[in-house]
Amino acid sequence: MVADRPDLAAMLAPLVRALIAIEQPILDTNDLTMWGYTVLLRLDDSPTRTQAALAQSIGADKTRIIRVLDDLTERGYILRKPDPSDRRAHLISLTPAGREVRDRAQVEIQRREEVVLAALPAGERRSFLRALQQLSRSVEADGPSGRE
Repeated sequence: MVADRPDLAAMLAPLVRALIAIEQPILDTNDLTMWGYTVLLRLDDSPTRTQAALAQSIGADKTRIIRVLDDLTERGYILRKPDPSDRRAHLISLTPAGREVRDRAQVEIQRREEVVLAALPAGERRSFLRALQQLSRSVEADGPSGRE
């Protein structure tokens, strides 16, 4: 049986490449890497996290993300302090400067995303964004392989 639509990855890959191309100049202007921006976004969901929990939540190796965290700490965008309940772990939180640079980049990124979203009528755009948020939450809850 031949599917009546392309695979999701085949449809999403060109869109993701276009969105990354839109984001990269904005991140460059704000002197952020994609991983740095991802960390700043995720810390807003949960203001204080351990490094291990943060790495897992963004799909990064906990040892490889240390360089990103070091950079964000040096810039004053995040704070890291020992976890009082487990001194081997560090708690990470967003600083006001981190929130400011994150918000500035996010506003500009979403403003430019509107150009892409303009291809959809307003009602379809709202439905698309709701469906995409639901799928994102589902994949985060079920892990990268989804439900089996």
